[in-house]
Amino acid sequence: MSFRDNPFGEVRLPLLLGAAAAAVVALLVAFALLMTDRRQTYQAGATSALRRASDQVVAPVTGALATPVRWIGGVGQGISGYFFAVSENRRLKSELAVARTWREKAVTLEDENARYRALLGLTLDPPAPMVTARTVSESRGPFANTRLINAGAERGVKVGHPVLTENGLAGRVIGVTPGVSRMLMLTDAASRTPVMIQRTRARAILTGDGGWAPELSYLRGRDAAKEGDLVLTSGDGGVLPRGLAVGRVVRGADGGWRVRLATDAAPIDYVRIVMFEDFVKLEDLRALSRPSPPPPPTPVPALPVQKPKPDQAKPTQARPTQAKPTQARPTEARSTQARPTQARPDPARPDPARPDPAKPAPPPAAQPAPAREPAA
Repeated sequence: MSFRDNPFGEVRLPLLLGAAAAAVVALLVAFALLMTDRRQTYQAGATSALRRASDQVVAPVTGALATPVRWIGGVGQGISGYFFAVSENRRLKSELAVARTWREKAVTLEDENARYRALLGLTLDPPAPMVTARTVSESRGPFANTRLINAGAERGVKVGHPVLTENGLAGRVIGVTPGVSRMLMLTDAASRTPVMIQRTRARAILTGDGGWAPELSYLRGRDAAKEGDLVLTSGDGGVLPRGLAVGRVVRGADGGWRVRLATDAAPIDYVRIVMFEDFVKLEDLRALSRPSPPPPPTPVPALPVQKPKPDQAKPTQARPTQAKPTQARPTEARSTQARPTQARPDPARPDPARPDPAKPAPPPAAQPAPAREPAA
C-alpha cells in the first residue's frame, strides 16, 4: 500500500489544527502565569484579578491532563502488586510472628511486674523482714501438698516461717537446707492453722484435708460465720502473725464451713518468706519462772545528834575513893617428898614384877595422904 492510500491521511489536517490550538493555549497560559508573577505594587489590583481568571482557566486543564497520568500510575502499581503479592505476604507473615512473640513477652513481663509490685507492697504489723523467692517444684498426693522454694538457710530461712503470695497466706516452712526449703501448703492433711472470722472475731482451726477448700474446725459461737466472710490468721500461739489474709468462707458439700483460699486467684510461683519468730521461742521460760530477787533494804536515815549548849553543861564532881583494908591470906606449906628412881627393865629379860598383859591387873593399893603442916 502506498502512502497516498493511507486511511489516516484524512485526519492529518485536524491533527495539525489541534496541535496549533494547543500551542496557542500553552502560550496564553504561559503569558498568564508570567503576568500573575509580577510584583508591581501600583498594579496589584489588576494582577490579582488576572491571576484569579487564569487560575479558573488553568485548573480544569491541568486536572484533565493529570488524570491519565494518575490512571497509568495506578495501573502500574496494580501490576507490580499482583506480581509481588506472594513475597509481600511472606514478609508480612514473618513480621506478624515476630510481633506476636514480642506481644507475649510484653504481657508476661507486665504480669510479673504487677505481681512483683504486689509482693513488694506487702506490709505487716509489726513490720518483719522478708525474703523473696520462687517455687521450683511441687509434690502433690491424695493428702499431701508441699512445694520446694529456692531460698534456704543461707538467707536466714527457718522452720516455721510463714510463706505469702501477693494474695495471701500460702503455707509455712517445714524443712530448710542450704539453698532450698520445703513449704507445707494449707491444703495438706498435716496443716493446722489458727484463724479467725473478721466479722465476728470467732476463732477456729483451719484443717487441711487434701481438697481445694480446707475445713473450719472447732468454730464456736452463734452465727459465727456466714458465706463470704473474710478469714484472717488469729496469731494465737505466736506461730503466725495476726491479720494475714487466708480466704473466704464457703459452704461445703457436707454442709460444714470451709474456706476458699485467696491464693487460688493466681499461680503460686513468686512468694515472700516472712522472718517471723515464734513468741514462745523468743522468751526465756527459765528466766520467767525464776523467782525475782528480794528488793534491796531501804536505808534508814540517821538521826541528827544534838549537842548540849554551853550554858546547859553541868559541872562534874569528883567522888572520893575509899581504901579497903587488905587481909593477908594464910599460905599453906606443902611437904616435898623425894620420888624414888626406878630402873628401866631389860627388854631381853622378862621382868617378874611386870604383870602379864594376858592376866588382869590387880587393883592398886591405897596410899596414905601426905600430912600437912600447920601454918605458922
